[in-house]
Amino acid sequence: MTTTSLVRAELARLTATPLARLAFIALMCVPLLYGGAYLWANRDPYANLDQVPAAIVDQDAGATLDGDRVDYGKDVAKEAIDGGDFRWTETTAADARSGVRNGTYDFVVTIPHDFSAALVSAQTDDPERAKLTLTTADTNSYLASTIAEQAGKTMRTAVAERVGKQAAKTLLVGLADVRDSLGDAVDGAGQLASGATSARDGADRLADGTGQLSSGASELAAGTADLPSQTQQLDSGAQQVAAGASKLASGLSDAQQQTAALPSQTQQLNTGAQQLQSGLHQLRDASAALPSGTAALSEGAGTLASKSGELADASTPFFEGVEQLAEQSPQLVSSLKPVVATSTVLTAEQKTRLLASLDALQTSTTTLGTNASTVSSGVQGIASGSAKLAAGAADLAAKAPALTSGIQQASDGSDALAAGTSTLAAKAPELSSGIASAADGASTLSDGASQVAAGTSKLAAAAPTLSNGASQLATGAASADDGAKSLASGLTKLESGSTELADKLDQGRTKIPASTASSREDQASVISDPVQVEDDNVASAGNYGAGLAPFFISLAAWIGMYALFLILKPISKRAITAVRKPLRVVLGGWLTPVLLGVVQMVALFLIVRFALDLNVVQAGPTIGVMVLASATFAAIIMALNVLLGSVGQFLGLVLMLVQLVTAGGTFPWQTLPGPLAALHFALPMTYSVDAIRQTMYGGSAATAWSDAGVLLCWLLGALLVSYLVTARQTRSRTLRDLRPSLIG
Repeated sequence: MTTTSLVRAELARLTATPLARLAFIALMCVPLLYGGAYLWANRDPYANLDQVPAAIVDQDAGATLDGDRVDYGKDVAKEAIDGGDFRWTETTAADARSGVRNGTYDFVVTIPHDFSAALVSAQTDDPERAKLTLTTADTNSYLASTIAEQAGKTMRTAVAERVGKQAAKTLLVGLADVRDSLGDAVDGAGQLASGATSARDGADRLADGTGQLSSGASELAAGTADLPSQTQQLDSGAQQVAAGASKLASGLSDAQQQTAALPSQTQQLNTGAQQLQSGLHQLRDASAALPSGTAALSEGAGTLASKSGELADASTPFFEGVEQLAEQSPQLVSSLKPVVATSTVLTAEQKTRLLASLDALQTSTTTLGTNASTVSSGVQGIASGSAKLAAGAADLAAKAPALTSGIQQASDGSDALAAGTSTLAAKAPELSSGIASAADGASTLSDGASQVAAGTSKLAAAAPTLSNGASQLATGAASADDGAKSLASGLTKLESGSTELADKLDQGRTKIPASTASSREDQASVISDPVQVEDDNVASAGNYGAGLAPFFISLAAWIGMYALFLILKPISKRAITAVRKPLRVVLGGWLTPVLLGVVQMVALFLIVRFALDLNVVQAGPTIGVMVLASATFAAIIMALNVLLGSVGQFLGLVLMLVQLVTAGGTFPWQTLPGPLAALHFALPMTYSVDAIRQTMYGGSAATAWSDAGVLLCWLLGALLVSYLVTARQTRSRTLRDLRPSLIG
């Protein structure tokens, strides 16, 4: 018997009677019903999700945002219902919960009363995360619960995008305002730098003036240092004149009473007059320079007072401006710090440097304000002391001419007295008649000398005060000079700092991007939804049914072969005895199910491609892999039957169940437990599923050839086992071989 005759004989046996033909047709249809019906039921379940009943409960009370009323819960509910992804029903919380329990709704989405308030709180100091409550019941359907979770995530993403867009728009508007404010700050800093430059120039001139003032005050103090001793000498001379005049008056009075002794006393009077004349000449010579010195002193003190007053008046606005700058700088810095700290455009390093510059500016302006107050007080003190000095010098200058005139009169009187005493000595007899007149003149002279003595005493008393005032003026002028120099140095630093501030503010402003209302709208959209996932599927199944097709086609091929071997004989025992050619017998037993498997796979492919309209990229290779898988499974099941008989048939069922969970047809094989993951690479259905995926979805041809190679190895291995067992049976038989099989 040839292999062909063995195949014909087996097919004839299967169709010998009507019942046999019916059984044959039914078993041939098993894989078609299994694969076709299951794939039909799961062809595209996601396209019918709009038939899944779901409820939405809106309890949101709304909120206020920037003065406007918002109701995000109402918007979310309307968007979900209008989207039509599910068969939404808006209802109450009680109805929704009972509906989930009794199966009216597969799941419920509840929007709580504080939903809008929580979303709005993101722009306050106490932000709160908004919540959506998803109520499910796995008694309705576990996959429905899984789908509900995806619906909840979709709602969350839509709400997050909307709220994020609003928040981004607010942030961008704030940044635009900050940029404009920084522009104003740059202008103000430029004006501050310009003012600081002018102030520095003024401070330099002030330092020059106070330097000259200090030098002049030092010279004044040196010039008035000898004034107390000179006025003391003048006072002593005036006292001597007063004493001499008093004695003269007394002597003339005695002379008037004692004219008898006049001749003897005229000589003494002449001697005293000569002494008085000499003392008054000395006093006159000493006081000759007094009017011009006091006048110069008065003029210098007046000039000093005038210049000090002008300096005080001129510097008052400057010091007030500096103090105002020092008072306002903390407010300016404190208003700028939150803007810089909350900026999302500046980097952390830029924020740190800008905040440090603001702190340095505040410290410099505070120190400048303190120094300005100190220098202003010093300048006012100089002006006040200069005014007092000018008043004292003016008083002294006013009295100096009278004092000089009195001294001159006294000197003239002493000259006349000396001449008179000479004449009196010569004409003593004639003196008696004029003694009364001399006594009256001596009395007048005594009164004038007393006045001169009183004036010189006041001058001597005022001279130390004048000297001390000049010394204090020199000290104050030196302090003012130091303060003016410190002020000039501080203003130089202020100019440098304000210039740097203007540069840094301008740099910070340029780093904040300029935007318009339309560009901010686009920017807010990108910020709220920064990532868009594009579909770049190099091998697309198309829908859910096509994704499961490779797995169920492979499973249908195994089930088809298993069902056929329920009525097919693995090998012909009669052919073993008659032919005694094991290879021919094995091929005859294998080719019969292979031919029937080809019919099954072609019919199943037609159902998948045309009846179910599942996409197949490479039709020919897909049919080839399906036929190869069917032939391989036929060889494996035949080998089990030849080797183990009815036990092998049962093991074919067990092997199908094992491959059902290890082939990776639904979930990725990486999710399998360790032992099952190891079996994934060992069993043949893994490679048939993968090969059909590659050809059906247009994947890797190399991978498909590799999978086909593994299937071919399984086929040849199973045929080799069948050949070895058949070869042994042609040489000898055992009692087990003679036992009738349960499958014929």
